[in-house]
Amino acid sequence: MPIFIDRRLNPKDKSLGNRQRFLRRAREELKRSIRERIRSGKISDVDAEHSVSMPARGTDEPRFEEAGDSGRRRHVLPGNREFVPGDRIPKPGQGSASGSRPSRRDSEDDFRFMLSREEVLDLFFEDLELPDMVKLNLKEVLAFKPRRAGFAATGSPTNINVGRTMRNSHGRRIALKRPRTRDLEAIRQELEELAAGRQNEAVRARIAALTAELERLERRRRVIAYVDPVDIRFNRFEAQPVPNAKAVMFCLMDVSGSMGEREKDLAKRFFVLLHLFLKRRYDRTEIVFIRHTHEAQEVDEETFFYSTQSGGTVVSTALEEMRRVIDARYPASDWNIYAAQASDGDNFVTDSQHCISLLNEAIMPLCQYFAYVEIIDERESHIFGSTENGTSLWRAYSTVEDKWPNFQMTRIARAADIYPVFRQLFTKQPAAGLKGR
Repeated sequence: MPIFIDRRLNPKDKSLGNRQRFLRRAREELKRSIRERIRSGKISDVDAEHSVSMPARGTDEPRFEEAGDSGRRRHVLPGNREFVPGDRIPKPGQGSASGSRPSRRDSEDDFRFMLSREEVLDLFFEDLELPDMVKLNLKEVLAFKPRRAGFAATGSPTNINVGRTMRNSHGRRIALKRPRTRDLEAIRQELEELAAGRQNEAVRARIAALTAELERLERRRRVIAYVDPVDIRFNRFEAQPVPNAKAVMFCLMDVSGSMGEREKDLAKRFFVLLHLFLKRRYDRTEIVFIRHTHEAQEVDEETFFYSTQSGGTVVSTALEEMRRVIDARYPASDWNIYAAQASDGDNFVTDSQHCISLLNEAIMPLCQYFAYVEIIDERESHIFGSTENGTSLWRAYSTVEDKWPNFQMTRIARAADIYPVFRQLFTKQPAAGLKGR
């Protein structure tokens, strides 16, 4: 079993090991404190360092203590000059004289713990995910393609590398001094010349020596092969991971005249939270921002969150712009497509039916998940919060929700509703549910 030892240096006056143990022990309390701070503060403050108050009881180090209800003990108690057995001891603060004096008992303030930006976001988005990721998970599942990775001594005959094989063969023949063809040809030529010339004792001795040398060299050539199995090299390939699971999130926001400053602020808070969630949890996710009035256009992040715009309301223009962008850049065969739409529910009289047609026929067949968030008046939350009645767009989208299980709808009335609604839409699904899809 491998043992990993972290030898990284700690920052000045800090112990990373102790810090991580404390975070694991106090995780639930930290998560509760962060959620309360975000719910009461600004959503944009999520992406910052936080000072979190922890109860003093939650900062105690684990320690061993004697069990008071077991074992045998003998106590030696010191005497006193004021009390004898049977006396009643008054509680602190009883009586007029003692009640007027401040208590001398020690007390402890809550412990304040500074969390870095990364620790805050990890705790904040710990159990959230993009639902229905059927085209491979964004971070773990990868495709592989072969990549040249040197040479191997074994492999398929189709992968033989001739150049490397012949180089090995040449080096081996030089090292073992295998006779060269031109050396043998020179001996044969000399033998032919001697045999054709005048014979005497010296010539016959030379012919005998050359014949023996030729036989020795030919025998050596037969023993030392021109290409030996040890020379053969094959091209080696390794499976290189290639990210083939990509996701795109479409953020559709109504910025028409019916959306007041309050409604736009709540919608922007929701999209800020969504933007932080995607950037923190998923490395390879693209975000497309679309704003619409009676016209829709794709914009950059700065324009989406900060530009002021107003006009009439035609919701279908945003859906048509989304379909155009999908056709142009994000084929559904390669991309996991998600969408989140925020609106106050106001729409042109005859446009809601067109929205239903666009969703049912063109968009929902391509989407993994579509979330619709409607911003309602706080005074109407008790009326529309638990009923299907509502705006014309809400009623139209209700028919889409009945048909498509990956279409979800919810309402937001106040800033405190944003985080619960966000968790409702993006809560991590159980493994069993995913397998059954």
